[in-house]
Amino acid sequence: MSILNEKENKTKVEVKQVSGRIGAVVTGIKLTGSLDEETTKIVENALLKHKVLFFRNQTHLTDSEQEAFARLLGEPISHPTVPVKEGTKHILELDSDKGGRADAWHTDVTFTIDYPKITILRSVKVPEFGGDTVWANTVEAYEHLPESLKTLAQQLWAVHSNDFDYAARRPTAKKEAVERYKNVFASKVIETEHPVVRTHPETGEQTLLLGSFVKRISGLSSSASAHLIALFQEYITKLENTVRWQWQEGDVVIWDNRATQHYAINDYEGAHRVMSRVTLKGSIPYNIVGEESKPYS
Repeated sequence: MSILNEKENKTKVEVKQVSGRIGAVVTGIKLTGSLDEETTKIVENALLKHKVLFFRNQTHLTDSEQEAFARLLGEPISHPTVPVKEGTKHILELDSDKGGRADAWHTDVTFTIDYPKITILRSVKVPEFGGDTVWANTVEAYEHLPESLKTLAQQLWAVHSNDFDYAARRPTAKKEAVERYKNVFASKVIETEHPVVRTHPETGEQTLLLGSFVKRISGLSSSASAHLIALFQEYITKLENTVRWQWQEGDVVIWDNRATQHYAINDYEGAHRVMSRVTLKGSIPYNIVGEESKPYS
């Protein structure tokens, strides 16, 4: 896939697939808020196809320019509980020194009813080693389920919540990180009941909607819920469905948050890692028969 982009001195845009089921590296594009409509459409189409797009050498981006670029793809939104970075409108700064280590498989902010459709993540500071991120294609995961499990999954609903035992999940977390979770991230408890199988609003694909914000499967015991969640997560995170990215400073990664899960690998010990994140407003999920998600109470 290529195009001659007049604004970038006729640079050839290339989208190169990097694994069998997810991910593509995009070259020939300088991400800015003034990106032309034709090139923006290339990015949008490639994202729907590959689910995750990787861009190297975007060191020119500032916070404001990242937000400006994000507006070309949708409506930027702020995190519902965590304050935005000072001096920005919507940026969430993920700082490893302040507990920003998302080392659990998740889809961003699924505890809200219309969780983000797209996430745009920019690397600001990367450790000398480690700190990679892995993404999984939840459409491919659903497609490769046995028919009996597809039928089961289509009938299930799950409660997603930002209220969980942070210390139990991260037993080595610093006291400050645990307190930040309690006083900031979970300062307002938000819970939503989503279908386990969501219909993608743009492609019509079926995608598994789970991840670490899932509290339980509706109507089932804690034990049964845990077994089913683990079963479907095993399909989602199967290596064939994943792609791993080794960050460099200035990288930007864009992913379809409706069709993926991701995991930030926490293997860089005491090194410092900082990421700048913008998310775009999503729509209320609905299942294969059109039933919509609803607030849980």
